[in-house]
Amino acid sequence: MTPYANRSGDSGVVAYALVGDAIVVEFDGGALYLYDDVRPGAAQVRRMRALARAGRGLSGYISREVVGYRARLE
Repeated sequence: MTPYANRSGDSGVVAYALVGDAIVVEFDGGALYLYDDVRPGAAQVRRMRALARAGRGLSGYISREVVGYRARLE
């Protein structure tokens, strides 16, 4: 996992991993979620990957655009 830069200082995202065309996001508290081309879709995952690399906006984007489309990893 790559630590999330959290440039805004108030993100719930702790870390992320770019896996193939998907992204795994670790939230505060340790929950891991997988986002891929099926859920929520390729365009959303591309945007999430860009935000993760930038270190800003990922948590907000997930809250607004992809909430409900995540698969929790055990």
